[in-house]
Amino acid sequence: MARVKNVEVFCPFCNTVKKMELTGEVLGSEGENKYWAKCKKCKQTMVVNLTEDVKGNKISLEGIENEDCTLYSPTKSFSVGEAIYHKNWDDFGKVVSKEILSNGHSSISVEFQKSGLKKLIESINL
Repeated sequence: MARVKNVEVFCPFCNTVKKMELTGEVLGSEGENKYWAKCKKCKQTMVVNLTEDVKGNKISLEGIENEDCTLYSPTKSFSVGEAIYHKNWDDFGKVVSKEILSNGHSSISVEFQKSGLKKLIESINL
């Protein structure tokens, strides 16, 4: 049985970077490194180029502690690409995506230097 390979690629349907399962090579693309990938969240299938799409989605986290970082609070609203500081974790990160949850609240996905990718609540009324 073949091994399943997963990659993280920007999904235009989910409008965020998601984990995708490679389902097969695109016919006629010998040497081009193009594969069919299925998004694990929305189940949409698309063609990805492993040399361009996968390597280009990593966000640089170098030097963000020297930038003007916003202190994270669940009551604040953030934008994609914004540098934030999480006081409880003593960690710096960048917002990589936003989404609306099923309960109507907003959440952000943040790539932290120490903690990795985490989902946090935003714009909540306490």
